[in-house]
Amino acid sequence: MATQILIIVFGPLLAALIAGLGNRMLGNLAAKSITTGALLLSAGLSWPIFLGFLGGTETAEVVPVLKWVESGTLSFDWSLRVDTLTAIMLVVINSVSALVHLYSWGYMDEDPDQPRFFAYLSLFTFAMLMLVTADNLVQMFFGWEGVGLASYLLIGFWFKKPSAGAAAIKAFVVNRVGDLGFMLGIFGTYLVFQTTSIPEILAAAPGMSGSTITFVGMRLYTMDILCILLFIGAMGKSAQLGLHTWLPDAMEGPTPVSALIHAATMVTAGVFMLCRLSPMFETAPTALMIVTVIGAATCFFAATIGTTQWDIKRVIAYSTCSQLGYMFFAAGVGAYGVAMFHLFTHAFFKALLFLGAGSVIHAMHHEQDMRYYGGLRKAIPFTFYAMLAGTLAITGLGVYHLGVGFAGFWSKDAVLEVAFARGTAISTTAFWLGVGAALLTSFYSWRLMFLTFWGKPRWIESEHIQHSVHKTPADAGEDTTGGYHPHESPVSMLVPLGVLTIGAIAAGQVFAPAFLDSAAFWGGSIFYNENLIHAMHAVPYWVKYSALIVMLLGFAGAYVAYIAKPDIPGRFVATFPALHNFVYRKWYFDELYDAIFVKPAFWLGRQFWKIGDVGIIDRFGPNGIAWAVERGSVAAKSIQSGYVYTYALIMLLGLVAAITFVLL
Repeated sequence: MATQILIIVFGPLLAALIAGLGNRMLGNLAAKSITTGALLLSAGLSWPIFLGFLGGTETAEVVPVLKWVESGTLSFDWSLRVDTLTAIMLVVINSVSALVHLYSWGYMDEDPDQPRFFAYLSLFTFAMLMLVTADNLVQMFFGWEGVGLASYLLIGFWFKKPSAGAAAIKAFVVNRVGDLGFMLGIFGTYLVFQTTSIPEILAAAPGMSGSTITFVGMRLYTMDILCILLFIGAMGKSAQLGLHTWLPDAMEGPTPVSALIHAATMVTAGVFMLCRLSPMFETAPTALMIVTVIGAATCFFAATIGTTQWDIKRVIAYSTCSQLGYMFFAAGVGAYGVAMFHLFTHAFFKALLFLGAGSVIHAMHHEQDMRYYGGLRKAIPFTFYAMLAGTLAITGLGVYHLGVGFAGFWSKDAVLEVAFARGTAISTTAFWLGVGAALLTSFYSWRLMFLTFWGKPRWIESEHIQHSVHKTPADAGEDTTGGYHPHESPVSMLVPLGVLTIGAIAAGQVFAPAFLDSAAFWGGSIFYNENLIHAMHAVPYWVKYSALIVMLLGFAGAYVAYIAKPDIPGRFVATFPALHNFVYRKWYFDELYDAIFVKPAFWLGRQFWKIGDVGIIDRFGPNGIAWAVERGSVAAKSIQSGYVYTYALIMLLGLVAAITFVLL
């Protein structure tokens, strides 16, 4: 397995270097072929490893790469850890990334800078692979920062577009806030355990339960402080409430980037880290309570915003934020396997929804406002059925007693059931917030489908579409569509949609027994609470059917509001304008942060610039010295008479002064 792992991890890096350094000299076709081929190879090698752990034929292994750091008591190597948890992430990352690479052949076909784009995609994948194969916290931090860098490059790929540059900077800065907490958590962990080795830390963690440490002048529980700091890092990467503001703006990047960030890389890093360190978090009850609260709040908060957005990609982006909240509060109540199961199924249907949205955008000449869609199911039928499968998966269609359902039914329902089964006040609150979020998820998901694929064609009203399309003479007749006809995407975009559709339909059904009920499958790679899983299966039937009930209610509400009586949304907004604005403006988080952080930072920067730099440093530094030299040169010039006897007299006086100084 060692050779396979090395190829899986370093293949994308090699492809990224070749495509990036070769760039236009290499050409579009060669760059795309090399990077896509490397990812298809990595994905092909990842599945046998995962299936080996599933069947019990593989065991955990550490593959050494090189000696890295030896400094005093600090010593660690660069090694690749492969266990069940890693195998799951290898399948998710490489499968989705390979499909995104293939999809980008069609989506980015007209872009003049394709080698750079594909190089960035492969670099992003490599950084995430480094994160999930990390055997120590420093190596994990290397991958952690690597995905941050790659996300910055990909979100701002169209760097001539001001909004893309601003979104990239915002993602980078907000993540630096979370990364500060992550760094402090790593420093504190090394201080306490005197090692960065993850297995050694997890083995020693139970012995630190109940111990205290001085932090910011207070005596606090050691493990709670360490885990809270580490979780702050996860909040940034996984866009949890408070550090979530970068995620919707990341939609400024190309759609394949959105699919990769939201389904397989970056945002799943925080969930993976928490599950990897789950034995450590189990010794920190206060930290787990905070994880549960933040996750449940994010789950509901993001779902409310998704109900009001018009940009098709932003709706799905807030959906990602909400689904990540489910994963975190599942981990917060101690069900790490359930959290990873939802991460696994979510990767398929979220990648499907994003790539499906990209296919719609491609068909609608890059229009992203759903108000200018409508009636597209006949024009782009393959995309329609793919997105329908993704919608049924994310809304969790399934029937418990029949034992059948789409991917989201198996994983999201398990999250709700385990939160209820935990039985604490916090977990019960998380359950009800999760049910409310499921209702809103169904509403905004079907709202997206109805606005996009049903109703009358509204693209005739879009100036963007009509002005950017060169009409042919055949279009000059009585054409109710305004001269533009949506078209299905090329095969390179449809094949990934077809593969992901299979995952959205079957991933939950096939893998639920292993993820939820088999402690042997996990092989000690996470903390597995078998009693909690048994309690999850024993919850009342009304709990098991709660997600299905609210899914049907959300569907009915969206149907009435956008098909049967489409005037209802307008009347609601007119009746409750303050409520609508509050939700539409994303609970005013951006405005709040702008007032608290951005404007004071700019004001402080101006003070340092005007007063500190110009007024003091320049005035008494370069400018002041230049002024003194200038005035001194004028004074020196006045004694330059041009007569030799004058210079001789001055030399004599100087000599006398020097001798007098020496004698005295």
